Amino acid sequence: MAASLGGLNAMGIFHGGIPLNESTLRTAIARLGSALVDQRRARCIIEPHADSSGYWFGGGNLCPLPDGGLLLVGRYRNAGDSTFGLAKGERGAELALFRSDDGGASFSKILSFSKADLAMGGHEVLSIEGAAIAYSSEGFELFVSTEKAGIDYPEGFEAFKKPGTGLWSIDRMAAADLAALGKAKPEAVELRGDPGRLHLKDPCFFRAGDGSTVLIFCSHPFGWSSSNSAYAIRPAGDKCFGDAVHDFFPRGTAWDVAATRVTDVLSLPGGLFGETRSVNLVFYDGAECMRRLEESPNAVRRPRGYSCEELAGLAYFIGDEFSKPIRLSPFEPLFVSPWGTGCSRYIHACADAFGIHAAWQQGRSSGAQPLVMNSLSWEEVSGILGQIPREGH
Repeated sequence: MAASLGGLNAMGIFHGGIPLNESTLRTAIARLGSALVDQRRARCIIEPHADSSGYWFGGGNLCPLPDGGLLLVGRYRNAGDSTFGLAKGERGAELALFRSDDGGASFSKILSFSKADLAMGGHEVLSIEGAAIAYSSEGFELFVSTEKAGIDYPEGFEAFKKPGTGLWSIDRMAAADLAALGKAKPEAVELRGDPGRLHLKDPCFFRAGDGSTVLIFCSHPFGWSSSNSAYAIRPAGDKCFGDAVHDFFPRGTAWDVAATRVTDVLSLPGGLFGETRSVNLVFYDGAECMRRLEESPNAVRRPRGYSCEELAGLAYFIGDEFSKPIRLSPFEPLFVSPWGTGCSRYIHACADAFGIHAAWQQGRSSGAQPLVMNSLSWEEVSGILGQIPREGH
């Protein structure tokens, strides 16, 4: 977070350390999340290559810079169906980095990576998937997931690999500055486990209080039949991640029963909520089914969410208790586009001296999913949280 706690406190956005009980804390987080991911207030910042179904930009994150700029990373996805391989379209075509110097009012592309740029070990990249970037005193670190060809399925599962498809995995690129990052070569992040978690993609990450890096990603089994979240920890000063921890945030029981995919963690100072520790918002995608289903004309009509058209929810954890996120939206999604299928996914957010920014892929009536953005100033955040009753008041 770019702004210091002291600086924010001077702005009068803290509440004197008056604690919230569990019920009002949930109310405060849900109200803040809903105001931040405001579907109608959001504005489009990156258009996909076409205003048509199967085209989108997103799956990345926002990264504040020390000089006040904002970085944005994401991938352009063109029409295609991964279940049929390249014969059904180009799919993830380009990874791009954008920069804003006006608080997110406009973005300019500064780096671009093609499929060929991200190939490694002689394995062709069939599709570029989700990515995440962060800045530290050591420079830039970029994690990107891709679908690569020429990697065999484990023994006994060979027949499940469809012609023209590959394997999803996560790579890392690092450099002291952005110019060098554009020339960096990807290196594999070793996280793969059993066939039930064969495909790994869509990384996001955050720094824990002890300086370690927590990498969160989703896994799919050999049949691509679901999406589940996992994490791995890299201690401060180390180069490698430890063993992956799966099922820390299991699929839900209703709107997210077919898929639950964490897309970002936003750490906010505990003083905002009267807590002594940080309050961490967990944005996640969910789906009720993997393919669009026929609905009864006599049933309640609602967005169901399915593969590539997911809806989104919100959870939270306190301090470094990231293995115990608490759902705020167990029975229905919290974030739904008013257009198209209702798709609203890959939410990512960051905080800087201005306030909090969020961006996400938002479904349109055309079927396209542009990247949209909304921001709240710290004064707006203060106003939202100031409306929540607190203990002793």
